[in-house]
Amino acid sequence: MNWNKLQDNAQLAQIKQESAEQPVLIFKHSTRCSISSTALSRMERNWSNSAGIKPYYLDLIAFRSVSGQVAEEFGVDHQSPQVLLIQNGECIYDASHFEISFDDLKQQVVSA
Repeated sequence: MNWNKLQDNAQLAQIKQESAEQPVLIFKHSTRCSISSTALSRMERNWSNSAGIKPYYLDLIAFRSVSGQVAEEFGVDHQSPQVLLIQNGECIYDASHFEISFDDLKQQVVSA
């Protein structure tokens, strides 16, 4: 799985633009949390590029302000770990903790 690193608030505008062409995933990961590590590992094991989703990885410990901006920009409550699925500039799906599932993400892309 080839993660794109999300490290700057300015990238959120780029993500919104990209989401008009293809769905974009933002994975908010806490490097200090075992649940987050488990969710990340599950995502990576089940990932398939055939779903057409562009993945971004946010280390929310190192880039806390970006994490806050993601929550504000896309109108979701902050969670950790958390995934957001962005299409056409809007968050169409979010999940956290053990609710994070690649299969659920794929279903959301199909239904959107």
